[in-house]
Amino acid sequence: MVPPVSADMPNITGVRSAEDAGKINDAAHQFEALLIGQMLKSMRDSEGGWMGTGEDEAASSAMEYAQEMFAQALASNGGLGLANLIAKGLTPSERS
Repeated sequence: MVPPVSADMPNITGVRSAEDAGKINDAAHQFEALLIGQMLKSMRDSEGGWMGTGEDEAASSAMEYAQEMFAQALASNGGLGLANLIAKGLTPSERS
């Protein structure tokens, strides 16, 4: 007896739906944005602020938000190229 096909399972050919491909792509871009954000945060923390300037609490919060937005913008526009590699690795290839 064949188990029923659920929405979470790939179809008979092993190809996932366009919705699944979109979810994989979104997750890959979010991961890349997180990675870029962590790199920016590490740079800022190692210097004691951008360009060696000290920061108060408000400036620190504003800079964290700006870094997060910048990282998301970079990742959504190509970033380091990791999102495409990750999505390609997670998407099953079509076999002829």
